[in-house]
Amino acid sequence: MRLRACIALLLFLAACATSAPGRNERTVRSPRIANLQRAAKLPWTDGGQCVVREASQPWPVLVEKCYRALDHDRLEFHDTTGRCSIASADAAAVGIGFCVLAAPEIAVGAVIVLGVVVVGVAIKEALEAYELRHAYPEEAGTSRGAKVASRDAEAQREPKLKPEPAGQDRQPPVPPVPVDRTRRASCEPVPVPHAGGDVPHNECADGFPPNRYPGKDVLVGGVRFDALQVGVRVLWEIKTDQFDTYNAFLRGQVVKGRAVKMREERNIALSCGYRFVVGVSTEAHKEALEREAPEMEIVVTGCRR
Repeated sequence: MRLRACIALLLFLAACATSAPGRNERTVRSPRIANLQRAAKLPWTDGGQCVVREASQPWPVLVEKCYRALDHDRLEFHDTTGRCSIASADAAAVGIGFCVLAAPEIAVGAVIVLGVVVVGVAIKEALEAYELRHAYPEEAGTSRGAKVASRDAEAQREPKLKPEPAGQDRQPPVPPVPVDRTRRASCEPVPVPHAGGDVPHNECADGFPPNRYPGKDVLVGGVRFDALQVGVRVLWEIKTDQFDTYNAFLRGQVVKGRAVKMREERNIALSCGYRFVVGVSTEAHKEALEREAPEMEIVVTGCRR
């Protein structure tokens, strides 16, 4: 119970710490990328696989789930602010290390890493994938559209000597949707390897919709989706976490954060001519998301961890 109380307080502090961005902040980072960048500064025994799997959770929840995967032999924790003694009457019951690391902002000198940190392979790949799909999605689409336009102009100036081979460098076809050249470039589904190493999650994403590209996520409009359903223009986001085991406060925090992310994904999907469906494991998870985001299409997959 003390652990849950500590997490609840840290979640509240995290919300306060992030509610008012600085004036000089040009863009607001997503919670997932902020967590990945924060975790990249720490040593992990699993290459960061747990971090990638839980990166969309609030930071204190991520720390709770992945704390054991840290290389504790290379870490020293110091409660420099006294915050942990406030968060728990008995800091030893929670663990000074966990409490210090889960704080909304790590104070200078609170966490000391011994030796040089090599970014975990899984975290590095996730950050690179994020840059690919989020850094400049519209500029990337415009650039690709410009290249296509350039090739068209070149073709008009010079007669074709040989017919172009049909079907070259194309993904499996999906039902067409009227779009302009730039939109077509950014909305074309591109299969990419599943992010992280969450086998039960990936099996659910591949088998339930079912997935047009088994073993792959799909990039559409610069956003990674868990699956593109076979035969129809439907993009899926799959959730297989143990939502029913969370306490009431944590459920509320998780649902609010996911509602924001789901709306962003839904807007991208709709703008590219796709439906967007969220699959969850339990009825309780479905009902909680529907109360927060009634416009979403949510189904119960029954998939378990």
